[in-house]
Amino acid sequence: MLTPITLGAIEADTIRGSFACPARTDSCSRGTFVVTKKEIVKTISEEIGLTQLKTKEIVQKTFDAIVDTLVQDERIELRNFGVFEVKKRAARKARNPRTGEKVFVPEKFVVTFKPGKEMEERVRELERKANEQAAAAVAQENAATGPTSPTTPGPSANGAPSANGTLGGASAYEAESRSAT
Repeated sequence: MLTPITLGAIEADTIRGSFACPARTDSCSRGTFVVTKKEIVKTISEEIGLTQLKTKEIVQKTFDAIVDTLVQDERIELRNFGVFEVKKRAARKARNPRTGEKVFVPEKFVVTFKPGKEMEERVRELERKANEQAAAAVAQENAATGPTSPTTPGPSANGAPSANGTLGGASAYEAESRSAT
């Protein structure tokens, strides 16, 4: 059994959100920016006042503990983060998309991850903010040029959701896709 690593005065709230988009100018847009272990070490060391060398050792031991636990116990639960689990994928028949030839794929072990409740909520919040920004951008564009679609559904007379599931007309995604056409 692994022993827990204590980081002293560090708390989860201390480093929450610190890695979102550090002061880098190269490709810091969603989907293209990758946070490296080195950047995690630097951020944590600055937050808690340890040297980067000591922090790197702690981060590496944490990663090693996760991998060792997966290999030994095939499952690790990290509260408010998620669950890593080793699962066996059954052998199957597949098809080579280039040649159409049938191929046998042997069984294999894969690591799966199921995000925890807190991570799910924070990602949903990110999605909600993105939808609000898209809706605001569409509203701003419509205010400048006028509505692009006269058939935007509105709320029903009894206040029930319209056909697209919204109370006030088109969702931000639908409004954005209409304005793009």
